[in-house]
Amino acid sequence: MKQVKTRQELIKLYLDFYKSKNHKVIPSASLIPENDPTVLFTTAGMHPLVPYILGQKHP
Repeated sequence: MKQVKTRQELIKLYLDFYKSKNHKVIPSASLIPENDPTVLFTTAGMHPLVPYILGQKHP
């Protein structure tokens, strides 16, 4: 395996692995959620997924 030299290469390898397992890559999200005053800080990375958990169509 080629030595990973850059952050971008490492990110691409990581995302490509999960895409190959039929996972969907979604955009990254800020730790401070926008347009939601009820949440001050995203602690587990789940906040961007709340709409899908509540039944909205998945990407």
